[in-house]
Amino acid sequence: MKAVSRVHITPHMHWDREWYFTTEESRILLVNNMEEILTRLEQDAEYKYYVLDGQTAILEDYFAVKPENRPRVKALAAAGKLIIGPWYTQTDTTIVAGESIVRNLMYGMRDCLAFGEPMRIGYLPDSFGMSGQLPHIYNGFGITRAMFWRGCSERHGSDKTEFLWRSVDGSEVVAQVLPLGYAIGKYLPEDEAGLRKRLDGYFAVLENASVTKEILLPNGHDQMPLQQNIFAVMEKLREIYPQREFVMSRFEAVFNHIERHRDALATLTGEFNDGKYMRVHRTIGSTRMDIKLAHARIENKIVNLLEPLATLAWTLGFEYQHGLLEKMWKEILKNHAHDSIGCCCSDKVHREIMSRFWLAEDMADNLIRFYLRKIVDNMAHCEGDKLVLFNLLPWTRDEVINTTIRLRGSQFQLRDAGGNDVAYYIRARREIDPGLVDRQIVHYGNYAPFMEYDIQLRQTLAPMGYTTLYILVGEKGVQQPAGKPEDALLENDDWRITLNDDGTLRMADKTSGLVYDRVLEFEEGSDDGDEYDYSPSREEWLLTSACGEHRSDVVHEGWQSRAVIQSTFAVPANLGERAARQRSGSLTVETTVVLHHGSRRVDFSLRMDNEADDHRVRVRIPVPYKAQSVLTDTQFGSLSRPVSDPAMENWQAQGWKEAPVPVWNFLNYAVLQQGRHGLALFTQGLREVEIIGEERSAFALTLLRGVGLLGKENLLLRPGRPSGIKMPVPDSQLRGELRCDFSLWSFSGSALEAGVAQQARAWLTPVQCYNKIPWDAMKMNRETIVTPASYSLFSMPATGCQLSALKKAEDEDALIVRLFNPSDGEPARTRLRFSLPASSQETGMDERPAGEGSAITDQTVSFRPGQSRTWRVKIG
Repeated sequence: MKAVSRVHITPHMHWDREWYFTTEESRILLVNNMEEILTRLEQDAEYKYYVLDGQTAILEDYFAVKPENRPRVKALAAAGKLIIGPWYTQTDTTIVAGESIVRNLMYGMRDCLAFGEPMRIGYLPDSFGMSGQLPHIYNGFGITRAMFWRGCSERHGSDKTEFLWRSVDGSEVVAQVLPLGYAIGKYLPEDEAGLRKRLDGYFAVLENASVTKEILLPNGHDQMPLQQNIFAVMEKLREIYPQREFVMSRFEAVFNHIERHRDALATLTGEFNDGKYMRVHRTIGSTRMDIKLAHARIENKIVNLLEPLATLAWTLGFEYQHGLLEKMWKEILKNHAHDSIGCCCSDKVHREIMSRFWLAEDMADNLIRFYLRKIVDNMAHCEGDKLVLFNLLPWTRDEVINTTIRLRGSQFQLRDAGGNDVAYYIRARREIDPGLVDRQIVHYGNYAPFMEYDIQLRQTLAPMGYTTLYILVGEKGVQQPAGKPEDALLENDDWRITLNDDGTLRMADKTSGLVYDRVLEFEEGSDDGDEYDYSPSREEWLLTSACGEHRSDVVHEGWQSRAVIQSTFAVPANLGERAARQRSGSLTVETTVVLHHGSRRVDFSLRMDNEADDHRVRVRIPVPYKAQSVLTDTQFGSLSRPVSDPAMENWQAQGWKEAPVPVWNFLNYAVLQQGRHGLALFTQGLREVEIIGEERSAFALTLLRGVGLLGKENLLLRPGRPSGIKMPVPDSQLRGELRCDFSLWSFSGSALEAGVAQQARAWLTPVQCYNKIPWDAMKMNRETIVTPASYSLFSMPATGCQLSALKKAEDEDALIVRLFNPSDGEPARTRLRFSLPASSQETGMDERPAGEGSAITDQTVSFRPGQSRTWRVKIG
């Protein structure tokens, strides 16, 4: 009799390094469980396979206390019994940026190769939704198979669990969805009644949804030890289900069968974030916003500042610190696991997460300063005071720069390389103790004070390089006068901004004629949800800052003006007060609005003082038209999302596990557009937006959510059981101060031709300044290298294709340059122009040669929408 299906039983464990328990608690259990796993694989030839959850951080945790077992692991991995990789940690795919996902795979696969071949499957069994760019990233590492659980429904184009999944650029993987999750074979009972109760319904679902009838029954669960009696269970399964074949197998065997049916598979595209059959927690992007902000800040600091700076230094002859960079990358990648970056953990674990970010940021800040100093200290004429300005973007920038210099003198002059005066504006000055500069100064009895000046200047900077200004202490410099007050709050050639009586802004775009009115209204409403999901109270009472008190102040400086607006309003202190329509809590938001001369960008810095619980705070930014879609960036591209979801009308009747609220996670920008006129919203860490409004649209950008429970049952937007467990997490109320930033930039034309992606990166990549003085607390000897006073490595246009990464190759003396087309519908072309002789070869994201790839150094190359391409570039 031909079997109805073949059931592949795959032993595995899903290993959350931390969750409601700490990393150290799970490590103790890991050490115990690993001994059982290794011993069983070594001693039982019939026990063929064990999947170590697709992440090598588990091995790192294990070897930290059991280094003597590396040979055992290597032998089992080389034999194909212990299946490891390809990830370093099982990453989230909707909150973290593209380079983070690439480095996660790169470090994971490199770690695997020390033991054997990695599992070449994009295995993410529990991440909360799937980015549509994952097939593209997987292909960059030679991975053509993907397995996941959450986010898929028949709305995507198929009700089958096997399909072809394609990114917008055409990259493709064979996908296997786990429709009932990764744990349906956990703790399988040995008795017939128990097995039938568990599996009768499961088999019906799995077989009806399968094209191949090759069924997966993963034998594992969160922190689950190896099931010792699995063969006895399999014998009982064969006895009670004789129409099915049961085999101990590995995931690759299932994919081998699927690929034989390739012609029968549907092709699906895009992201998977439907919560119809399993929860995807669409609003988890705003949980513990303090951690989300730290994550984005450090992610951008490493990719946008440190790696390009280290690359510049390497091309000048200095060492590229791969080891230090890997250490800081791995610290933040540990935080990119779905529970960790989702911040659905205990307060104690969140403190551990933040401590890793603090460590990584401290390393990044110090290594940035180290490279700045190395380059400047080794210039030919190193004895004089200097201010060196580093532009770490590959196009020319005309920038207003705010920085600080120290010197011993009451006046100073700035000159450029041609001896010309450079005007500056002094924003503030203060006297500082010389011991803060270098304690050796006071050690020898020299107590003369230093002066510290906060200055502002405007400079045009060459691409991907630096420019030196010379400081003449004691000489009188050219000082820029402060701007004159206007009748508007803030005004330049592009914007006229006035303050409404309710504390909101009226922003008139002089180029387009469009008026953006009531910008900066803060919306406060209930949050009866948990760390996984926002959900309003059944007694909602929505308030806005329009009902509060407001005061403002304006400061005009040399090349910019800034307005400080403070809004304070009373809010309910908790859900009980909201139901009773009482307000003993408070929310104060101090917003600094900065407008530079000659800039179409308006920058906003917020300082919030939150004295209330169980609520959500958003800022509204209206546009003067009704939009049907919002363009948001994603890893190596962008996508248009609808402003409403028709499934919201009957989601409960259709049995959705959670409401399909049109709240979207993005990375660094979101765009609303009418015709050729658009407004781009740039953020760093504020990665959750909804488009609201009946007559016209408005960005509703989430600033914070305060909740008190890790998991909670029977939410208005998520009925039924709690997600996670019901544990108090008072720190997640986010009481106290929170700081964040965003920016607005108006443009004309398509987002690609206007350079929206490039403008977002420019906002995230401030000019780096190094003030060279004759003293330094940390001494370093000079190198034999002599660096030039100015330098530019390469350039590319400021529109079209975007720079994603600039770093040194892992295993070769060459640069790695990765570019991508940020458009979701338009092709793009670009070319790099190096200042030194250079040759290039195209590679994958894994930095290995990519067949017949094109060169980037001597010709213009084309990019499909949403496509990234990587090159290895040799200089000289």
